Amino acid sequence: MKTATRHILFFLSVLAFSCEQEYKVYTNDPCDGSDPNIICPPAPIDDCPDDASAGSIDLTKFVAIGNSLGAGYQAAALFTEGQNNSLPKILATQFACAGGNPTFNQPDIGSVNGFNALFSNVGLGVILGRLVLFEDANGDILPTPAGTPGLPPPFNTADLPGPYTGDKSALNNFSVPGILLGQALIPETGGPPSSDPGSPYSPYYARFASDPGTSTILGDAIAAQGTFYFFSLGVNDVLGYAIGGASQEAIFTSASDFETQYNIAFGSLLAALPNAKGVVLNIPDPLLLPYFNLVPWDAIELDPTLAGALNAAFAGFNAALDGLVANGLISADDAAIRKVSYKAGVNPILIVDEDLEDLGPYFDGLLGMGLIDEEQRAALAPYEQARPMQQGEFATFPAALTLGRPLDPGNPNSIHGVVVPAGDQYIITRTEAETIRERTAAFNQTISTAVAGSGGRYALADVHTKLTAFANTGIDFSHGVVLTPSLDPPTGVFSEDGVHPNSRGYAYLANFIIDTINQAFGASIPHANVGEYGATMLPIAAQ
Repeated sequence: MKTATRHILFFLSVLAFSCEQEYKVYTNDPCDGSDPNIICPPAPIDDCPDDASAGSIDLTKFVAIGNSLGAGYQAAALFTEGQNNSLPKILATQFACAGGNPTFNQPDIGSVNGFNALFSNVGLGVILGRLVLFEDANGDILPTPAGTPGLPPPFNTADLPGPYTGDKSALNNFSVPGILLGQALIPETGGPPSSDPGSPYSPYYARFASDPGTSTILGDAIAAQGTFYFFSLGVNDVLGYAIGGASQEAIFTSASDFETQYNIAFGSLLAALPNAKGVVLNIPDPLLLPYFNLVPWDAIELDPTLAGALNAAFAGFNAALDGLVANGLISADDAAIRKVSYKAGVNPILIVDEDLEDLGPYFDGLLGMGLIDEEQRAALAPYEQARPMQQGEFATFPAALTLGRPLDPGNPNSIHGVVVPAGDQYIITRTEAETIRERTAAFNQTISTAVAGSGGRYALADVHTKLTAFANTGIDFSHGVVLTPSLDPPTGVFSEDGVHPNSRGYAYLANFIIDTINQAFGASIPHANVGEYGATMLPIAAQ
């Protein structure tokens, strides 16, 4: 076993160059005539038909409360263009045809590219913005934050969110990116700022809170005294956990806590505004988003030579597993799940699965018995809870930036997902996927029950069912425009972050919500023309 295990230490430098993924997400220009289903320019429609009607609702003052879907967040940032095409803003535009106020005030961010919290490091002075598809000098295309060196104008800047300087009392949109349901109920969300990573403080709310540190998001939305409400709280209580690879339990709201908080929030809205009506969104299946489907579970492509070299290197690890089975420490089935065997062609990503039994104590036992030495024990350390990924599991979007590449550029033995297992933050295992979907179903049951108890004052827009059907069919059409549940320009309805819709996607979702409103309240509010809203941009090239 000593000799076999030692093979793990000898990975060839060729690994640094042979496992890189080809990752390109662009298609032809939408107006080049290659797709007869795409009409350019879009077919004109009557924006305000004569029979437009509000039915039994009063659209005099439309107010929105929600999270990033309501704020216009896209491409991993809140920026002016995205905010101007927010879901509630598009709805307000269409409501104006049926007696709604054409003025819909939002807490304008005033930034071309916004602020990207995922990629920025404020402490080091690194301020980055929205994602764009960028083709570098090597021909690689990846979502890249604005402000990254080499990006051309206007994508060479980014901004921290500054205070909103407009009239806070005149706001219609109280949607705040990134918040959990509970944060809408507490004043701490508005300040003061805290260095505690668990703090509920949100700079996006603090910038327009009526009284930072005292007011609440829900309270401000109620104080706006709307006649018709858009209510979409709760998405981040499952989405935030999912996009982090199910690695942060602290932001995964329990079903019981969600039920309590949702009933408080929605019940407060019903009680405070007994004459108001509205539309409520439920929660889509996060795992259907492009963010979880751009990197396949078997994304590692190898040639015969490299596959053979890797198998020789992992022979020691596999032998160690056999040794544990022979000594009755683990089952043969457990060992089979963990064993690493590569072949020419596509292969599963090597991952860490924290639900697996930790083999560390057993490897320590081998060391104590003198069956392996200290060097061999150290070589086994990364694989104590490692296994190849399985079909039906999901890699997160950020994995595309590192899989098949050395985590340490100076160490060719650090190939991510091949030699070094991909960490928990990059992977949704089958067990985690089941938990996410079960929790989503529980949250949606709470939402459905709450809406059903509103006495017909609020209608449920079942975006969960709508987006599931869209993902399964893979295509839809609206106003002569082909739409797909992807971020691929020009047909994709998702932005560069793979989570949030682009402007066209928000218009597509707005039309579904309008259908819900029309059916529930006998209204005839016209659709938005999705062709008039921008899709994800084609890649820009290095200059």
